[in-house]
Amino acid sequence: MGEENLRKRKGKDNREEDGQSIQSEKPQTMNLQKEVGLISGICMIVGTIIGSGIFISPKSVLANVGAVGPCLTIWAACGVLATLGALCFAELGTMITKSGGEYPYLMEAFGPIPAYLFSWTSLLVAKPSSFAIICLSFAEYASAPFYPGCDPPQVVIKCLAAAAIVVIAIVNALSVKLGSYLQNILTAAKMIIVTIIIVAGIVLLAQGKTENFKDSFKDSKISLSSISLAFYNGLWAYDGWNQLNYITEELKNPYRNLPLSIIIGIPLVTVCYVLINVSYFTVMTSTELLQSQAVAVTFGDRVLYPASWIVPLFVAFSTIGSANGNCFTAGRLVYVAGREGHMLKVLSYISVKRLTPAPAIIFYAAIAIIYIIPGDIDTLINYFSFAVWIFYGLTVLALIVMRFTRRELRRPIRIPIVIPIIVTLVSILLVLAPIISAPELAYLYCVLFILSGLIFYVLFVHFKFHWAQKVSKPITMHLQMLLEAVPAEEATE
Repeated sequence: MGEENLRKRKGKDNREEDGQSIQSEKPQTMNLQKEVGLISGICMIVGTIIGSGIFISPKSVLANVGAVGPCLTIWAACGVLATLGALCFAELGTMITKSGGEYPYLMEAFGPIPAYLFSWTSLLVAKPSSFAIICLSFAEYASAPFYPGCDPPQVVIKCLAAAAIVVIAIVNALSVKLGSYLQNILTAAKMIIVTIIIVAGIVLLAQGKTENFKDSFKDSKISLSSISLAFYNGLWAYDGWNQLNYITEELKNPYRNLPLSIIIGIPLVTVCYVLINVSYFTVMTSTELLQSQAVAVTFGDRVLYPASWIVPLFVAFSTIGSANGNCFTAGRLVYVAGREGHMLKVLSYISVKRLTPAPAIIFYAAIAIIYIIPGDIDTLINYFSFAVWIFYGLTVLALIVMRFTRRELRRPIRIPIVIPIIVTLVSILLVLAPIISAPELAYLYCVLFILSGLIFYVLFVHFKFHWAQKVSKPITMHLQMLLEAVPAEEATE
């Protein structure tokens, strides 16, 4: 019975293989299931991108450029950059159909060290801090109605954020379908609040509320540093444009659904973001927007006054949806890193009953809770963006490199070479500009932390010290029994 099942799986794998690179041997009886279709894919992109960013970043983007005109230009430019970046990832994702986002692409193009440094940085800094920022934003908006006229206490915000992380992790550890359905419902909820804000803005524009758009480039403060930091905050709101590449193994028909989800999802988000900012400026001057504690709530108070409670409620739905998408996809990165031997082996195990990477999701949630303790959103965003764009640039560079070094790979999608070149150059500019024009020690600390991953790579991955394995084996065994998880690569008897 077991052998017959194995042969069936192998036959199916051979039909689907199509010459894919680094397609390590597929798990035969324990595997992540293909349960994410086109609609779920678009919802995953839209739902993950539209989260806390559009409700907290407008203030930071405006603070950096100083005027309405450059602010709207930055929002549109960020959307274009995210679309170009996602198209690069679409080629990579259909060429190397493995979950884990940038990880397998860096592994294929540059070898294990850059891939390890990416997983090291993402697992311990970028992804958990992103999850923490989103959940802190959720907690701020969710608790705001209970503390009218004053800021909610930090203890309340942090406890609520931690509770949100725990609930989201439990949902995603229980079922892929449950996480996917929750994402679809929350995406619908957030599109309602986005539509309300956009329609209200268009109505106000039609009524002649255009005074804030006159001389829109007046008083702007444009410099290399200010534009880069404005881009950091704008791109934070777009972060998630590459999320589907983390779950490629779970996409139905990835060659069709991955690029279609990107081409539909990201331009839709860009249009929404520009229109939401236009709506904000119809009721607030630049100064008023900068002074607002929560931009969307101020907008709701001025435009929807009898029903202004709708705004914080739906913004809370929006942020929790973004956090859910973030957890759903980042859990797969931990899973792939564990599978490659770059993290504890138990992190690559799959729950026997649920067929989800439960150990990876629990690990990810635990690290995110640690990040909630300091919880300074603006600083976290700047250093998150700095770290993440180093690897976005490196991944797109991998696409250019593999055009010459791996010509034999099948490319169902082949984008013009000029697109990855533009994205790589912009990434270099985004990383270097803040260091050159406004150097801070924190950027140096960030680079040192990334490079410190080399020490762990040499000790635990390259040399595989025996004492480390002796310590990790009983931990792995007990966690395996506790979580009822098994290795994905090995066929069960």
